[in-house]
Amino acid sequence: MQAFEDLRIWQDAQNIALQIYSLFKDNKDYGFRDQIQRAAIPISNNIAEGSEYNSDRIMIRYLKIAKGSCGEVRNMLYLCPRIGYCNEETAKDLINKCKSLSSSIGAFIVYLENNNRNNQ
Repeated sequence: MQAFEDLRIWQDAQNIALQIYSLFKDNKDYGFRDQIQRAAIPISNNIAEGSEYNSDRIMIRYLKIAKGSCGEVRNMLYLCPRIGYCNEETAKDLINKCKSLSSSIGAFIVYLENNNRNNQ
């Protein structure tokens, strides 16, 4: 397995987290801001942590957790324009990035599962 820093999914997760932090840095709804930020950071954290075990089986588990966190961020982004925290276009852009990342994580999970089956 390559270093997590080289994984496109880790890079994309980092970029989404940076955008989330930037978008909500001045938001005074601390509960909402903290929740979406706490959901965004674990996406890349879990990708990084899972890769350090050098085990496809463990990596898959961490990727599934990362995918779940990506869904949580996406869910909160649907609320943002409805409660006035960002405009519709900004939310849609980030939602699409989250969908793409989730799809890429899912594809990587399938790849690792197939690789694991072939090596047994």
